[in-house]
Amino acid sequence: MNATELCFLAAGQLSKLISGKEVSPVEVAEAHLARVSEMEPALNSFITVTGEAAMAAARQAERDIMAGRYLGPLHGVPFALKDIYYVAGVRNTSGSRIFDQFVPPYDSTVAARFKKAGGILLGKLNLHQFAYGPTGENPDYGDMHNPWDTDCIAGGSSGGSGAATAAGQCTLTMGTDTGGSIRIPAGLCGIVGLKPTYGRLSRHGITTLSWSMDHAGPMVRSVEDAALIMNALAGHDTHDPTSATAPVPDFTKALTGDIRGLRVGVPREFFEVPLDPEVKAAVRKAIELLEYLGASVTEVSWPMFHQAAAISSVILMSEATAYHRDLLRSRGAELAPSVRLRLEAGLFFSAADYVKAQQARTLFNHQSLELLRQVDVLAGPTLPVAACKLGTAEIQVGNTRQGVIPTLTQFSRPFNINGFPAITVPCGFSSPGLPIGLQLAGRPFDEETVLRAAHAYEQATPWHQRRPTGSVII
Repeated sequence: MNATELCFLAAGQLSKLISGKEVSPVEVAEAHLARVSEMEPALNSFITVTGEAAMAAARQAERDIMAGRYLGPLHGVPFALKDIYYVAGVRNTSGSRIFDQFVPPYDSTVAARFKKAGGILLGKLNLHQFAYGPTGENPDYGDMHNPWDTDCIAGGSSGGSGAATAAGQCTLTMGTDTGGSIRIPAGLCGIVGLKPTYGRLSRHGITTLSWSMDHAGPMVRSVEDAALIMNALAGHDTHDPTSATAPVPDFTKALTGDIRGLRVGVPREFFEVPLDPEVKAAVRKAIELLEYLGASVTEVSWPMFHQAAAISSVILMSEATAYHRDLLRSRGAELAPSVRLRLEAGLFFSAADYVKAQQARTLFNHQSLELLRQVDVLAGPTLPVAACKLGTAEIQVGNTRQGVIPTLTQFSRPFNINGFPAITVPCGFSSPGLPIGLQLAGRPFDEETVLRAAHAYEQATPWHQRRPTGSVII
């Protein structure tokens, strides 16, 4: 197996080779670091590459495995973290030059659990500044580029995670999701992105954007890999006051391939908003396949879906500005203009505005729970469009022209408001060859059903097997 093939294996495949001693963690790390070096001028996925430390960890993993001390399916597998996850001794920029030299003294819980599982950290990934934007454009460290077309956005805010995973630079990556920042780049880059239930994964040691809507989650090339990461990372953390105490199952056991009898709800409101015809057709076809596989598909109504953008905007902007207020006042001139504008806009919301938005959120969450008593999962588009060109301010969607932020977050924001688990899996490609995503969401702490549905669809289709065809990909 050549180095490129090695870089495109899913973790589930790679772990079998490593545990069977058919391939060494050193060989795996070398192949991925070489690919990072090769791809970076075109993709700009990484802010920091920890090459020496990665090779040292890979050599230790090799020694441990050869001595019979195999830790499990992530042992010797490369991972990388969005550059807002603290790693002791490695700078954490949060996507801003203001923090270019900040080095945290401790690991985030996610980093610590990855290390405990034997993962090999390759580095820290590029992002929209402070995780505050859906395009992945960053004036301080450079824009992230989509490996399917490097003139297009990788999405944000976890754009580096999406591009690195899709391009074979890293087997496993982690993003964060406040309004869609895992699912948007995953959908645009043609990979799997899981936003777990709020509180399911610890946020200790992760730079805050909006404390009531921030989620950590995996960005990977297969649904199985998302389940493997959840097995390693999920569980209560006393360092995180929002961490849930819910029991943690073996998520891989849900991947049966059998969805007979699964009740799939398709909110009609998803198709009442601007939606690219190619995206609509691909998603409708994906839902038909779920039905063919044995699911029961029903049209449902979610009236407050249309209020999701307003509810999300008030809460997110208020909380983000509260967190970054002192920085805005002291070093506002150094912020990316788009980020500074949104932080400044947050100053104009009153306490009454914030309370009213939270009241509306309570109603929204109640309606969401009622809806998921009727069905097991909700299905619809991840995004209304495929990736747009870098620098795009407005997007034409059908007969409607609208701003890039409301367009890209249209279908993802509702599941940050209610905190329900949601996943995106590739379900087709646009005529220019850009990925299209199917989003599936479920009840709180029922990632198992969401993963089961996503895995069954994935295994019945070829989309996850395709690689980027841009000129930068070998």
